[in-house]
Amino acid sequence: MEFSLIPQQQAQVDAARAYARDLAADYQNRERTGLIEKEVFLEMGRRGFIGAEIAPELGGRGESRLTSGLLLEQIATGDFNIGYLQVVGSLVGQILAGNARPEVAQEWVPQITGGTGVVGIGLSEPTGGSDAGNPQMRAERDGSGDGADWLITGAKSMSLMEYCTGAVVFARTGDEGRGRGMTAFVVDLTGPGLTREPYSDMGTKPVRRGAIHFDRVRVPARNVLGEVGQGFTSVMQGFDFSRALIGLQCVGAAQQTVDETWAYVSQRQAFDRPISTFQGVSFPLAESETLLAAARMLCYQTLWLKDAGLPHTAEAAMCKWWAPKTAYDVINSCLLLHGQYGYRTEKPIEQRLRDVLGLQIGDGTAQIMKLIIARQRLGRALAP
Repeated sequence: MEFSLIPQQQAQVDAARAYARDLAADYQNRERTGLIEKEVFLEMGRRGFIGAEIAPELGGRGESRLTSGLLLEQIATGDFNIGYLQVVGSLVGQILAGNARPEVAQEWVPQITGGTGVVGIGLSEPTGGSDAGNPQMRAERDGSGDGADWLITGAKSMSLMEYCTGAVVFARTGDEGRGRGMTAFVVDLTGPGLTREPYSDMGTKPVRRGAIHFDRVRVPARNVLGEVGQGFTSVMQGFDFSRALIGLQCVGAAQQTVDETWAYVSQRQAFDRPISTFQGVSFPLAESETLLAAARMLCYQTLWLKDAGLPHTAEAAMCKWWAPKTAYDVINSCLLLHGQYGYRTEKPIEQRLRDVLGLQIGDGTAQIMKLIIARQRLGRALAP
C-alpha cells in the first residue's frame, strides 16, 4: 500500500479542502434553515465531488474509491451534512452502474454525479430497522410476463428524503425466507401514489431524513436492478464501499474539531498560562489525534482493498462501527475542553456532536457490524 498521494490526488484533495472552507461558513446556518441549497448540489457536481469513482460515460471522473474517500473526508471538515451527497451518491451510483440496464443507468447516474438530482437508498423501513432482509414493502406484477409493470406498496426511511427525485428501493417479490425473494428497483419519486413524512431528528437537520410511503406506485419492468428475487445478495454488496466512506465522513468532522481545539487551548489562559501547558488538556487531544489517525488508516486500507478487488467486508464493518463512535467520543472530549464555550451554540462543536451521532445508527448499527465481522472470521455456523 502506497501512503503518499499521487499529484493528481493531492490536487483534488487541496481543491476539496478549499471548497470545504467555503462550506464551513454556512454549516450552522444550514441547521437553522434545515436546508442544503440547490446551488451547493450543483457546485458539488460541477467540481466532480459526487461519485468521483463512477465512469466518465456516466458523468463521473473514473477515480479510485480511495480518491472519493479523500474528497469526502475534506468536505466533511467544512460541513458534515454535505458529505451525505457524496456517500449516498457513491452508494446509489455504483448500484445503478453495476446492476441497471445501460439505458436506465444513463438516465439516472448523470443526475447524481452532476448534482441535478438526488437518488436515495430505500432499504431500512420505519418498523424494521436493522432487519433489512425481511422487508414489509411488496412489489407485484401488474399483468403477466416479464415485461409487465410492477406495483410497489410499503414505506422506506431515507436520508435526503425531501430532496429525492428517485430512489433505489428493495421490496419483497417472493415468499422465500429472510434475505431471499427480494428485488431492487429504481423508482421515479415524482409520480402519483407517494406520501413523504419528514422526521424531526436531533441532528443532521439539513439532510431532511424521513419516510416515503408507496401506495401501488407503478414501476416499469426495465427499472428492475439485477435479477428478480436476488436484490439482497447482489445489490447489497455495494454497502461495503459506503461504510468506509461513512468512516471518513466522521473522521473529517472530528479532525476539524480537534484542530480547532488545539488552537483554542493554545490561546485560552487560566492559572496565568495557556491551558495547553497542562497535561490534563493536551494529553486528551494527543489521544484523540492517535485514535483518528488509526480510524483514518483503517478506512483508507478498506478503500484500497476495494480498489484492488480484494475482500474487504470485515474491514468495512470495522470502519462503520468504530469510526463514528471514535469521532463522537473525540468531539465530545473537545467540547469538554472548551468548557462552557463548547456547550454553547455559537461554536459548531455541539452541532457536530449531534450530527455525527446519527451514523452510529444509520447504514448499520455497531451490533450488526460486529455480527458481520464475527461471521467473516468464523462462518455463520459458529458465529451469533
